[in-house]
Amino acid sequence: MQFSESQSRFLDSVQGALRRYDSQLKDINQKIWSNPELAYAEFDAHDHICELFENLKAEGYSVTRKAYDLETALVVEYKQGDGGRVVTFNAEYDALPGIGHACGHNLIATSSIAAFIAACEAMKAQFNKSSGNGFTLRLMGTPAEESGGGKVRLLNEGAYKDVDACLMVHPIPMVPGNPDLMGMATVVEGGFLANNKVKVTFTGKPAHAAAAPWEGINALDAVVSAYVNISMLRQQILPTQKIHGVIANGGDRPNIIPMSATVDYYIRSPTVKSLKPLTERVVNCFEAAATATGCKVDFEWGPSYDDLKSNIPICESYVSVMRALGHHTLLDNSTQKSTLAGASTDMGNVSYAVPGFHGIFTIPTDGVNHTPQFTKGAGSEEGYKRALACAAGMAVVACQILVDDKFAADVKRNFDEN
Repeated sequence: MQFSESQSRFLDSVQGALRRYDSQLKDINQKIWSNPELAYAEFDAHDHICELFENLKAEGYSVTRKAYDLETALVVEYKQGDGGRVVTFNAEYDALPGIGHACGHNLIATSSIAAFIAACEAMKAQFNKSSGNGFTLRLMGTPAEESGGGKVRLLNEGAYKDVDACLMVHPIPMVPGNPDLMGMATVVEGGFLANNKVKVTFTGKPAHAAAAPWEGINALDAVVSAYVNISMLRQQILPTQKIHGVIANGGDRPNIIPMSATVDYYIRSPTVKSLKPLTERVVNCFEAAATATGCKVDFEWGPSYDDLKSNIPICESYVSVMRALGHHTLLDNSTQKSTLAGASTDMGNVSYAVPGFHGIFTIPTDGVNHTPQFTKGAGSEEGYKRALACAAGMAVVACQILVDDKFAADVKRNFDEN
């Protein structure tokens, strides 16, 4: 992981761009963090990002609002010359209900926006039209990572079909006893799990719960039975597999036998291949509950998330840049497992379609992801600074992919072979 000439030539330009745009980047970060919006309702975040680049159109940016028929998706593109390679940065900006940006998507958006701007500025300084080689840099605004599979929908619409590499980073809490650890390139198998999401509705028959309960078929009993079945199943699954859910609807009133009851469940496993048989076992738990209670059962499947397929050359390049910038950064974090181990992301689906990088970085916070304490850390000055440090690493790697034919070939080879 030696810092190369093709990386070093961009370092000063990248850092200079981040300094020049610091106030705009800090502003967009706070706008997104202070106004958390849920999946597919990130209207203000969408507009703020688009407005930032529409005000920079003189710099050569093209902006597409409501991209690919998604109200809160966006594309910002900078292109020079004809043909050449394409590098995309993913910006997430959806929040969680009740606890805001408790997964730090404001920092994800900010780091990708910053990396995109810095890479564009660096390539402008280096681009030689006479060489005949063009390039394209792209910022992809991807809604609904937390639940709605925005990237899955974008993939289905062809948003990544011409992309040679796609990069993003994700915040986690600082590692206890190692506050200097800055960023970790996630390359460990099982770091991000494949995930099936399902809403299951049991339908029975209402009746007066006191006067004639024998006339009813209790949908809540089916939910309770399914919950217990799955709780017993958990004892017999691998430690790396996860099943968890909530009761979304358990009935209306205590004196009415519930006619309808619903649960929402996530089913996770290290790979898409191992997720399939686990999902079948969970479905059996639901169907057994329906049979036992006499209820009808219906399944509504949400978007499935693939496990993460990290591109090793990109990870190695990113780590070498971060270390050159003076940040303690690991390539293989197997000895110090990420807080996000066991989590899932629709970036996994993108990583199966194109060479992908989903690095993680640490921020100061008293809580893990998806807690109010993490929300506070995601809005901190130090969290912002660390997001920008990672943006510098991603920007240099993006430029290397665009100009270094050997490195680009290594990226593609690793993707094709894995």
